[in-house]
Amino acid sequence: MITKKQVEAFGSIETPFYFYDMDLLRQTLDLYTEQIGKYGYNAHYAMKANANDRILETIKGYGLGADCVSGNEVKLAVKAGFDPGKIVYAGVGKSDKEIRAALRAGIFSFNCESVPEIRIINDLAGAMGRKARISIRVNPDIDAHTHKYISTGLKENKFGISPWAFQDVKDLLSQCPHVELIGLHFHIGSQITEMPVFALMCRRIEELQQWFIEHDVPIANLNLGGGLGINYQDPAGDPVAHFEEYFDIIHRNLVVRPGQQVHFEPGRALVGQCGHLISRVLYVKVGREKKFAILDAGMNDLIRPALYQAWHDIVNLSSTGRKLRYDVVGPVCESSDCWGMKRLVNTCRRGDLMDIRSAGAYGQVMAMRYNQRDLAKAVYSDDLK
Repeated sequence: MITKKQVEAFGSIETPFYFYDMDLLRQTLDLYTEQIGKYGYNAHYAMKANANDRILETIKGYGLGADCVSGNEVKLAVKAGFDPGKIVYAGVGKSDKEIRAALRAGIFSFNCESVPEIRIINDLAGAMGRKARISIRVNPDIDAHTHKYISTGLKENKFGISPWAFQDVKDLLSQCPHVELIGLHFHIGSQITEMPVFALMCRRIEELQQWFIEHDVPIANLNLGGGLGINYQDPAGDPVAHFEEYFDIIHRNLVVRPGQQVHFEPGRALVGQCGHLISRVLYVKVGREKKFAILDAGMNDLIRPALYQAWHDIVNLSSTGRKLRYDVVGPVCESSDCWGMKRLVNTCRRGDLMDIRSAGAYGQVMAMRYNQRDLAKAVYSDDLK
């Protein structure tokens, strides 16, 4: 993970800041692209996980496409040099402006999430003299056993089109000359660590695509989305997501018909472990019942613990003292601004450097200026060698 030499370099850098281990990112991408190459799969990086310029440049260099969930993400992907023919665009609330921009860019596919959306895309494409490629995002009603805020595949979730509406989709497509159905899209949630869930998803995909086959609707592409989780509890001991196991499960359980292409949308699994939020201890506050280590990084820098009650491993990079229990908290004027309660951390003193690990996904990209706090900048391992 972080080396002694890097810790020494951190001493002259204003905190808080994001530190990216680019060697680990490349190692992760090496393993991922090896696996998709083994099976002939396609991948589109989920930009919502991390849209940092250097991260995007590195991922693009491995030949991945981009998975976008807003018009500005589509624009950023094009600006970053991703091939528009490898850009997919999902989201339940695509505006007319965003759809037009994506049509002008010539993206690979709109992942459509409702029947009305298909009609609007058809109308806008027709007005522009274009034909839009679309995939139907299907809600398969699968419990991914993850946090309720990042579950997307249950029937009560807002995402996707339920099977009972398939006939409505087929009827509408016959009235929409400016769209071309090229596939089905599935994404059941995020931070999934129970591998049997993916086997269940594959079996459910086969059940659902049977409807289209039986109704003479060809399906050229199957997009399985993302969702593979990382190990937040032990990032040092388990720094790379279990790609080999994941793709073996997909390969053994997914029925792929002749000519069909299979797509994935990895995000957290690629970038989650390469990112660290580095902070300094401002104060150690000792009460009668507990000790507080108060850091200069807050929920505005990394909102996951406040939003999801998410766990991030916390390491004191400056101390080898005996481990004590601290409530590790931030400076923001909210009680939810807490990195961890009763965490066992090496003895903390003012000025110690603290490493909040596994911060590469949904960290810097979700940062905000609440309390008018400055945004944390990015530092890269490649620049500290």
